[in-house]
Formats: sequence, structure tokens, C-alpha cells
Amino acid sequence: MLYILIVFLAIAHNAMAGELTAEISKIPLEISFAQGNGGSIIATDVDNNGSYDLIVTERGYIGAYATNGKLLWSRRLDIRLSEHAEIHGLPGLHGPGVQAGDINGDGKIEVLFLDQESRVRVLRGDTGQDLWSIKLEPPSGAKQWEHLVIANFRGKGDRDLLLQATNKMGYRMGRYIGAYSLESLQAGKRVPLWQRDDFGACAHSGARVADLDGDGRDEVLGATILSPEGNILVKVDIQGHLDSLTVADVRSDFPGLEVVMLEEGILNRIFLVGHGGVIWNTAHKKRLEPQNSVVGHFTNERTNMQIWCRSRQNTYQTPFVFNGYGHLFAEYIMNDVIPPDWSTTGIEEISPIHWTGKKHHLACAKERHKADDVTIFDPISGRFMLRIHEKASRLYVADILGDWREEIIVANENQLHIYSNPQINPRPGQPPLWSQPHYRRSKMTWNYYNP
Repeated sequence: MLYILIVFLAIAHNAMAGELTAEISKIPLEISFAQGNGGSIIATDVDNNGSYDLIVTERGYIGAYATNGKLLWSRRLDIRLSEHAEIHGLPGLHGPGVQAGDINGDGKIEVLFLDQESRVRVLRGDTGQDLWSIKLEPPSGAKQWEHLVIANFRGKGDRDLLLQATNKMGYRMGRYIGAYSLESLQAGKRVPLWQRDDFGACAHSGARVADLDGDGRDEVLGATILSPEGNILVKVDIQGHLDSLTVADVRSDFPGLEVVMLEEGILNRIFLVGHGGVIWNTAHKKRLEPQNSVVGHFTNERTNMQIWCRSRQNTYQTPFVFNGYGHLFAEYIMNDVIPPDWSTTGIEEISPIHWTGKKHHLACAKERHKADDVTIFDPISGRFMLRIHEKASRLYVADILGDWREEIIVANENQLHIYSNPQINPRPGQPPLWSQPHYRRSKMTWNYYNP
């Protein structure tokens, strides 16, 4: 059953009352989310009816729900999920552990996941029924395969699969990766397209893929950027480790897409990297650790994007913003702009959001380190423009209603809450965000550190 409630949410703080409004719909779940556990949410059209659905994962569970509240199917399965990747392996905190796509060209969606025995399992998208599975031997230095990503390495569409694993001893990093043809796996052929044991991974999250150069094939993204054939294109000299990695068209004067990388270490640098190498790197003047980023058009400038960084502090964070050329653009203290009753620990699980339908982005986040409120805020000033009183343990931003603006999907214990903008879309003719391949990829490979 779907429960609809119209709410008008704003806060009277720094004269912000009435800036934004939201409409909520609620979906009851069969399971209940906890703040620190594995599992999460992705959006896809599982039954090919033209509307986006939500796949929910938790320990031992995969369920598909329509946005009208209907449970489409669910399975109790031994899906590979984890918490902190550096301790427990991938896919990392709030990583969904599941992929969805048309992997055989029949126009229908399949759902893929890894189980705890390194077995790739494929389900029908519309019913959740088993289609096929295959067990793969993990690399010798790993316990098991832990993370999977649908990819296009051969120019044939979503017909390939990237697998990733961490070292089984010590501080765990996803150095082991392998690429496979899905049709070969379905035929029982286990020979990879290529494998590597030296991938420069993010410390807390799995590999991401995107077509950086526009040739119709995906590169593999980390501190090393790999070609579709598995060769090193770019190797960034990281002093410490990567905390966060985001893909966007940051610079319009460079061809293709760029990768924003945030370093944790002595230097605490921010890198902008293209298909051909590092475009620039910079750091905050006080060497503040950037930790989390949001990348988007936050001003009226439509040529280049800005890069917002939260900073690491456990309390009284100091967000700072660089422009597309690596110059400091804005900076403020979070506690100067948050509501008086908001936690001094700040915000987390932060995403850019197309909420208003206007040309520029805002940002969306939840209260840090607890299942609590959600906000939409202006990254340049930090101004809270919408506050939603919640018990949010997961926060996912995606266009699931189809008007190219994005919705906020909140996991609140045993419910999903979907918040949408009830105002008239001022630019209804824009192409769907899902038509951008890198958007589709990013919404499948997100976790706590890389929304």
C-alpha cells in the first residue's frame, strides 16, 4: 500500500522560510535498515514498463519495489555486502552490492550480484527468478570476489562484468580486479578478458567505470585509470590513499569527462584527472583533508563545474569550494550556517541534486553519524534551503519520476520515503539524466563515500 502525504518543509533560519517544498510518498518494506549495516538502494526499471523501480538490499535480502509502493518480488539470498571496506572488504559502507542492466540485448533487465562464495548470480529483473550463476576462483591474495560492476569494455553494450577484491590481510584495498565477458560466463567459460593485481583503488569503496573519452567503451576508475583493455592510462601519485572519486564534465574546454579524486594523507590534495592525465592538483591552504566531495554547477556559470569538499573534522567542519581551474572559490564554517538544533558533527552521504529544474545544482545530505534529518543546501554558502525531519539511515538521490529533476530516497527503518518537488518544472523538455551513461553507472556503484 502506498501512503501519500503532502508536506511543506522549510526552516526559519537565516530568513530561509519557504524556500523549497517537498512531497512525500512512503513505501513499506519487508526488512528494516540499520544505520551502520551493509546494503542500500539502486534505481532501475526492473519490469520494463517505462517507470523506474527501486532495488533494496540488506543482509540476506534483495527486494524490488515499484514507486507506487507495490512489492514486485523479493528473495532471501546470501548477497555479498559489507560495512567498512578497509576492515571487512567491499562493497563498503552502504554499498548496494547489486547491479541491473540488459546484459544480453533482449531488451529486458537482469539483476546481478555476488554471493559469499564468489559466485556471480543473475536474476530476472521482472520476477527475481534465477537465470544462471557461475562460481569464480578469487585471486590468490584475496578471500573472495567482493564487488561487481556491469561495464562495456568491448563496445557491445552492457555485456561485460568487472569484479574486484581486496587483500585478505592488513588494511584492505581493492587491488585485485578482473574483466569478464558475460556471455562467456553464462556459457561456463571462466577465462577473463584481463586481470590485474595492482589496481590503485579507493580506500573505502569499489571501483567505478565510465566512458571518459566518448569512444563508447568504459574505463576503470581509481588512482589508476585503466583502458577498456586493462592497460594503465593514468597513474596518480597518491601520498596516502583516495577517500572519494567522482565523475563529471567539470571542464567544458577539455574533451570527454573528468575524474575528481580526493586524497587523504600528509598533502590532502584534490585532483582533476582526464583521459590523458592529471589536469591539475591543489590543496586547501591549511591542508585540510577534503574527505567528501560534491561536483556540479553551483553558480550561474554554465561552462565549468565547481568542486565542494566537506573537510574531515569530527565537529565544526569547514567546507571549501574550488572552481574548475583549481582555485579556491568559497569557504565557510558549517556551524555558522546549520540550524541551531542540527548536530555539530555536520553532514554526510552528500550528493549533488537537480531539485528545482533550474540550470544549477544544489546538494543533498543527511545528518552525520546517526539516522536523522535530511537537508537540501546551497554548496557555495552552506545555506539550508530545505530541512526534512527524518530517521534517515540511507540517502539516495536519483531521477525516479522521469521529469529529469531528481528525487530524494530515504531509508527510514522499515520504509522508503520518496521526496519530490511538487512545483512545476520550469524546464520540462530537458533530456533524462539516465540518458547520460556516466550518470547511470554512478547510480549503480555508489556507497557512503561516493554517492
